[in-house]
Amino acid sequence: CSSDLFEGEALLRRMNRYGLLDEGQNKLDYVLALTVENFLERRLQTLVFKSGMAKSIHHARVLIRQRHIRVGRQVVNVPSFMVRVDSQKHIDFSLTSPFGG
Repeated sequence: CSSDLFEGEALLRRMNRYGLLDEGQNKLDYVLALTVENFLERRLQTLVFKSGMAKSIHHARVLIRQRHIRVGRQVVNVPSFMVRVDSQKHIDFSLTSPFGG
């Protein structure tokens, strides 16, 4: 069925956009091989910690909940926010945060 194929391609595009799959991994088999860890690595909380903006994963969560972190111009206060590849370089302290901005 062509709609299944279309949905599969949409899923693969979404997985690429969120950095879960590389450009070369364009088969649905790769989606099935994804682990929980792959998804956890794309969370805002994890990326804030790995970027060095927070001292620990818990500190990252607190910074996000207290509205100190923005992605682009948008303040994000949800630690589980899934960060797109093209947004990753725009993670920064919010403009109103005493930590920077």
